[in-house]
Amino acid sequence: MSARTHRGELMKNRIRTTMAVAATAVLSLSAAACSSGDGGSTPKKSPGALISADRCEKNKAAGEIVYLSGYQWQASASILEYAAAEKLGYFDDLCLNVTLQAGTGDVAQNTKLLAGGQVTFSPVSQQDILTANSHYIEVQGISSYSTVDLEILMTMPDVKDLKQLDDTTLGQKGAMPVGVQAMLMKAGAKYDTIQQTVVGYDPSVLPKGEVKSLTGFISNEPVALKAAGENVTVWRPSDYQVPGSLGSMAVNPEFAKTNPTATEDVLRAALHAYAYCSEHAAECVKFTADLDKANPASYGYDAAANVGIWNTETKVVKDSLKSGKPLGTIDNGNVQALATMLNEYTQTEITPEEAEAEFSPEFIKNIYDGDKLIWPAP
Repeated sequence: MSARTHRGELMKNRIRTTMAVAATAVLSLSAAACSSGDGGSTPKKSPGALISADRCEKNKAAGEIVYLSGYQWQASASILEYAAAEKLGYFDDLCLNVTLQAGTGDVAQNTKLLAGGQVTFSPVSQQDILTANSHYIEVQGISSYSTVDLEILMTMPDVKDLKQLDDTTLGQKGAMPVGVQAMLMKAGAKYDTIQQTVVGYDPSVLPKGEVKSLTGFISNEPVALKAAGENVTVWRPSDYQVPGSLGSMAVNPEFAKTNPTATEDVLRAALHAYAYCSEHAAECVKFTADLDKANPASYGYDAAANVGIWNTETKVVKDSLKSGKPLGTIDNGNVQALATMLNEYTQTEITPEEAEAEFSPEFIKNIYDGDKLIWPAP
């Protein structure tokens, strides 16, 4: 990896808190666009019985594989399916010894743990992978579900144009999402006149008038506000041609180099579980709810809210997935666009070649036949 100038800490803390939702969540979900033939099949009892003895031995030799979630056991894409793969026995089917750990939502900490080898896999957005590597924190991107980000800006309905936010107060959670910043500037708002203030995780500060706009995630705050009877306008960076990512996965580079079949098969098991959870959302949320019960950092778990989070995020994935592209495919054009955005708005100096080198598309390619997931492994 080429050396780059260190320009200070630019990592975003994307802590997301599960919002309580009073409305009944929709439990039916469109099937994943790239499921295996029998996506919802019940796993066999015998560990490793589905794959060749040689591959099983290679996966066992990888040792303990630590998966660290993005934020607690929230039912997000890149979290729920990994919990389900463990609970449904899919990791066992592929002779993988996977340990699940709950993350705090601190992306900077997750990338440092990945780079240091204390963690093997963790959800990290493509833009955060680029930022981490620009600060010599070496992590490797291996999959991404979408080029559309979940980060949004919310206003009350009286705001019809983002230029109306000039000279107003914007609430954020500790750091300004670069995609939201790019959206405001592309929309012609005078960004430097917008006063930013750190707010908590109660989105009612927006309808109360304490801020004029509020950052958040499309699967969280708008759902909670709607359930509370508040109508807000959601502004999405993707509508302004701002690149993003959703459900991206990163791995410790040394582990991936040493254990390519195990790296492939962790993704394989998770994607098989993604297909299952697309048809059994409520059941899969019970898996994360059980994990949350054992988590001393839990703030309480709202199953209905988490079904809503899963449904919302997987719909974003489905709506943005290009026909014929396997789920998880890394889009090099999007990677380059993200690097350009970071260079413009956060003063990194990432070349297109450096950006592409931080992602390894071969792991996803190797587990598909066309756009069909190969299950089980060879």
